[in-house]
Amino acid sequence: MHHILHTGKVLLGNIHQSVQNQCCSSFVKMMRAVCVDVPGGPENLLLKTVPRPQPKDGEVLIKVHATALNRADLLQRQGLYPPPPGESDIIGLEVAGTVDTLGPGLKRGWKPNDRVMALLSGGGYAEYVSVAEELLMPVPSHLTLCQAAAIPEAWLTAFQLLVLVAQVKEGEVVLVHAGASGVGTAAVQLVRLFGSVPIVTAGSPEKLKMAEKLGAAAGYNYKEENFVQGVHDFTGGKGANVILDCIGGCNWDQNVNCLATDGRWVLYGTMGGRRVEGDLLGKLLSKRGHLLTSLLRSRSLQYKTDLVKAFSHRVLPYFSDQPASVRPVIDSTFNLEDIAEAHRHMEANRNIGKIVVNVIP
Repeated sequence: MHHILHTGKVLLGNIHQSVQNQCCSSFVKMMRAVCVDVPGGPENLLLKTVPRPQPKDGEVLIKVHATALNRADLLQRQGLYPPPPGESDIIGLEVAGTVDTLGPGLKRGWKPNDRVMALLSGGGYAEYVSVAEELLMPVPSHLTLCQAAAIPEAWLTAFQLLVLVAQVKEGEVVLVHAGASGVGTAAVQLVRLFGSVPIVTAGSPEKLKMAEKLGAAAGYNYKEENFVQGVHDFTGGKGANVILDCIGGCNWDQNVNCLATDGRWVLYGTMGGRRVEGDLLGKLLSKRGHLLTSLLRSRSLQYKTDLVKAFSHRVLPYFSDQPASVRPVIDSTFNLEDIAEAHRHMEANRNIGKIVVNVIP
């Protein structure tokens, strides 16, 4: 009997110790993150303490130093663009930081404290995020982590649209709408890098000046002038071979009118509406035009892996040139506590380039 009671005491002691360890472990594995309990305006972005993710097989846990805003973030906050099934509900599609914890089954030689930037399907507005190792890229040595946070989503999107979707060719004219946005500033530089000719639309003289500084051969203020006429004048009436369009509905007629015969119109956003009224198909058919659409967030891991690999090979080295051939353009920086103000800044269309959020001030 004494032995049995003694054993029971030991078991209870072990249970108590186990619970205590779990509590301590749980405390250690918490983090700050921006959450949206109720979809709505920027005021619905709440900074909370939530469980820290644990890296699964083939994943790396990143200690996030900075993240950056994308238009998709605004839509998700409003409840209009939910994350893909199985992905984090936390907003944020790109981060830069350092490797914190290595999950099991890694194959690519990442080490703790490596400086990395990563493409995400969600989870960026947090102090830690777990990412498949294939979606990590090393941060070029002379870039800060704040600068690196402005690269993954915008640059991979622009690269995907130009290379994989439009298959842009040397010497072609590429019309980039929103030429001073995050994707726009990346696209202008990539078009130049690939030996093609970028022209842009934007909504202010300051935005056009930035696009031209990055290499745009011409720019048109869509609020003050007819960009269709401008494109025709620039191309001698031939039109643009490729159009990168994040506007959509309200621009459809102008896009078709300034598209070259056999041109590719690549739609990747609908900031100007989704509805189209008029003879879109007839006009597009008359030019043998290609209407192509693309999203990146919902793509498979294999697709993103191939994209990151191609980008790392073809473009990433140019960030390290002296002087650099390409560079991320940063409009402004905010602290994580001021995330609502960062969203308001983007919604007002005031930014030229990327809006970066410092998670570690």
